Amino acid sequence: MSVLLKLFYMYIFGVVDITVEGFFIERFINICRNQEIILWNLKVKNGTILKARISKSDFKAIRHVAKKTSCRVSLDRKSGLPFVMKKYKKRKIFAIALLVIAIFCFFITRFIWNIEITGNEKISKEEILSDLAKYGIQEGKLKTNLDLDKIKNEIRLSRDDLAWIGIDIEGTNVGVTVVEAKQEPEIVDENTPCNIVADKAGVISKMVVRSGTARVNVRRYCCLSVICWLRV
Repeated sequence: MSVLLKLFYMYIFGVVDITVEGFFIERFINICRNQEIILWNLKVKNGTILKARISKSDFKAIRHVAKKTSCRVSLDRKSGLPFVMKKYKKRKIFAIALLVIAIFCFFITRFIWNIEITGNEKISKEEILSDLAKYGIQEGKLKTNLDLDKIKNEIRLSRDDLAWIGIDIEGTNVGVTVVEAKQEPEIVDENTPCNIVADKAGVISKMVVRSGTARVNVRRYCCLSVICWLRV
């Protein structure tokens, strides 16, 4: 039997390490050989102590041999699949509970449980959540089969107040980064007539008219609100 087959046999059917003590160790070994009881890893010490490994099925038979040869057999260690199964037999409920918990944890990780939005100032969080929900990104929803690139493009094209939006999924969390579009400033035509209104009361001490005609004189008007009207 090759080493690999022997190890396989040991694991499947179980093996035990024993210590045999007595004055007839050689007779003990010979009887085991005659009865086809296989001993492995034999180590004899001082001619009276034998350490060996045997199969689980031969352990009962070897006790009769020990009784014949006036030897004492003690069990040192058990190994193999039968002993592992026996060890955890009483913990079956605990093992089933662990399996159920593992399946449950795997199942809940397939859903979205948190959405974090950053970068928004003028656009409310509720508006962004509403847009995401239209494409299946919502707390309690499955995160599988989501085309993030398509969703980002759809949301970006549907809103003029968005310059860019990024969506990343890590575990059960969804991170949304928003860059708001800047509004263009209002352009005033220089040729359009307008009024200049002072914020505070004062006296006009100097006035430079680059376009139009001045309708007031310098140092002549003093009031709570000075109004200058320029006509082009």
